Amino acid sequence: MPEKTVREMNEMERKHFSLAARVFHSALMSSIVLGLVALLIGLGLYTNALVGQYIGEAFGLSRSAAAVVEQVIDTQSLSRDVMEIYHAMSEEERAEPRSDEFRAHFSDITEREDYWVLRAILKEFLTASEVNDIYFAVYDKETGAIVYVTDPDERPGHICEPGDWEPVDEKEIELFLNWDGEGKLYYIGNRENYAWLCTAGVPVYSGEDATPCFILADISLKEVAVGMRSFVIQYVIATSIVTLIVAYFLTQHMKKTLVNPINAIADAAQDYVRDTREGDRSADHFAMLNIRTGDEVENLSLIMADMERDLVEHEENLTRITAEKERIGTELSLATRIQADMLPNIFPAFPDREEFDIYASMHPAKEVGGDFYDFFLIDDDHLCMVMADVSGKGVPAALFMMASKIILANSAMMGRSPAEILTSTNAAICSNNHEEMFVTVWLGILEISTGTLRAANAGHEYPVLKQPGGVFELVKDEHGFVIGGMDGIRYKEYELQLKPGAKLFVYTDGVPEATDARSEMFGTERMLQTLNADPDASPEMILKTVEAAVNSFEMGSEQFDDVTMLCMEYRGSSSASVDKATASDGERETAT
Repeated sequence: MPEKTVREMNEMERKHFSLAARVFHSALMSSIVLGLVALLIGLGLYTNALVGQYIGEAFGLSRSAAAVVEQVIDTQSLSRDVMEIYHAMSEEERAEPRSDEFRAHFSDITEREDYWVLRAILKEFLTASEVNDIYFAVYDKETGAIVYVTDPDERPGHICEPGDWEPVDEKEIELFLNWDGEGKLYYIGNRENYAWLCTAGVPVYSGEDATPCFILADISLKEVAVGMRSFVIQYVIATSIVTLIVAYFLTQHMKKTLVNPINAIADAAQDYVRDTREGDRSADHFAMLNIRTGDEVENLSLIMADMERDLVEHEENLTRITAEKERIGTELSLATRIQADMLPNIFPAFPDREEFDIYASMHPAKEVGGDFYDFFLIDDDHLCMVMADVSGKGVPAALFMMASKIILANSAMMGRSPAEILTSTNAAICSNNHEEMFVTVWLGILEISTGTLRAANAGHEYPVLKQPGGVFELVKDEHGFVIGGMDGIRYKEYELQLKPGAKLFVYTDGVPEATDARSEMFGTERMLQTLNADPDASPEMILKTVEAAVNSFEMGSEQFDDVTMLCMEYRGSSSASVDKATASDGERETAT
């Protein structure tokens, strides 16, 4: 495998590792392997046929010679005389065959006429054939040897006189002596003096009780090796030529039907990427390839053409969607600013009033939220505070929130009590609430001069109150039904007496229902513990402490709900404010 990528290679490296080169190498290797297998099979068949041919020739020659010899010579007498002399010799005398002393024992045999007649007949057969030798011999089972009677071979080193012997394998002796006359009689073995030989022959009988002697023909397997070598050379040359031709034409075919179409698809893909980056989407890169291979490659080009058209269409849709999202994002950003501007967001809110301090915050879960808070002076002695949570999220909740805020503020500025404000607001919203949305509201009006707080709750969270020297505790007020849920609802109000130094904390459900990664909620108890961690802090610091605790609890989890809080510290009335409040009450009574 190459260590470089295709883009990092030069032209020569790309050609070396190209698909065309791999196809050629694969075709070449496949042809070579196939050729080697065929060579082994062919060589085996050829060797078997060649050896079979030699065996048949040697056996047929031996049988023909035996037929002639049996008609002309008494081979039994000749072989019996040779074997009598052979057996009469001691082991020491037989130990050195072919020596002058050994051959002297058989000198009378070489002077016999029948010996020379037999030799002449075998000489004629040897000359007329392609065998290495044809001779007359006896297998002696007693000594495990083959004893030569007549051998016309006159080659130096191959001359065998009467009585000369050679040790042979016991299997060869058993095979020849026990032959039943069926098939061809032959044996392939390794002779000490002649290496590997194939010996074939037939027995010659001169009487019923005669000792079998044999006309034998030898073929050296070197001849087989020579023939095999010639066959292998010719086969390898022919196979190499055929392999190269097959590999070349197979490579050309694969180039035409596979490599070139794939390269064309790759080039079209590069052109598509380049034109796309340049903003040109007019060309139909893959459809113009016109690949007609009738297989998966053609199908791939058609799929790529469909993909290109789909991608172009997708990119156009994506461009429109992106532009639309950017427009919506811009509008949502503007809506966020508008919503933030509608809520009191300048602090300190009433820098000229020393009787109280107030601070509030809202963090929507989306760009715009449904929670809202509000606080405003109805007159110099009455502070109205609102904490509300609209059902739903996003833009619909924000629109409903704005309408609810305006209705609540207008109703409060008419001098109504908290219960009357909620009742009138519910009637106004229910009169045209086709989307069936609702809002939970806690509304309280503080009489600054006396610290009396009158409040009403429309399905909202319990407020939290801390009196001087005490701790933050829930005020479990009586809940009315949500605003917008049902027409004709009348709300009740209650009264709390705030002492100088008291703090009021109101919030939406985004605080206690904040959830961590284990789906565990922040909870009211944890909220109270956070408030009481530093109960004497300013309203601003209290809200920031709670906000930090909620963020730490969520531990990076996505904010699920709007988080809105308001904290008011009542410091008590001053004489100037009391006089001013009394004058305002006198003016209202005079007007009445």
